[in-house]
Amino acid sequence: MKTIGMLGGMSWESTASYYKAINEGIRSELGALHSAKICLYSVDFSEIEKLQHLGDWQGTAEILIEAANAIEQGGADFLIICTNTMHKVAPEIQAAINIPLLHIANATAEVLSNNNIKRVGLLGTRFTMEQEFYKNRISEHYGVEVIVPNKQQQTLVHNVIYDELCLGVIKDESRKQYIKLIEDLSKKGAEAVILGCTEISLLVQQNNTSVPLYDTTAIHAEAAVKLALAD
Repeated sequence: MKTIGMLGGMSWESTASYYKAINEGIRSELGALHSAKICLYSVDFSEIEKLQHLGDWQGTAEILIEAANAIEQGGADFLIICTNTMHKVAPEIQAAINIPLLHIANATAEVLSNNNIKRVGLLGTRFTMEQEFYKNRISEHYGVEVIVPNKQQQTLVHNVIYDELCLGVIKDESRKQYIKLIEDLSKKGAEAVILGCTEISLLVQQNNTSVPLYDTTAIHAEAAVKLALAD
């Protein structure tokens, strides 16, 4: 079994979900008392969040590169970044380490492609919805069209993530608002919706809507388990 390098803490709420999902996946595959070999580095999200909202992506990259190097030195065989948004600096991180980086958008797009999804909605932080680093990877490399909510809706999604979910706060009203947005994306032609922030699955699950949901935390964790157990 390979050792999975987890770069987490963005937020720790979703990193805990990753840790649980990966260990459950290993136990499901190997049985008995098996658990995952993990090297986890958890950053202080407050430092990252401040730089995000200042637009200082180079500053975030420097913090995460230092963490990724520590993970590699700790014996990890490959790396996962336990957040969608910070894949904005994934190329810089990959260039600074000698182990492979398992990209969350690639893992998600492969599942979409295998399920013949041609048009998908995307919910995430404002950075993920507005900028091209995530959407383009899915559309250009996998031929899946990505649509996002309007600006006002994006603000709602973004604020719920940072002001509630990252703090472990789950509100029924926010769930209702997210479900409405998901249904709006479906009406615009989305065959499914990506929960493109690792915290969103804390709020919305498949049993809340008939629109197919793709939980990036679960997908990324499953891909990590497969790679850890691959020959």
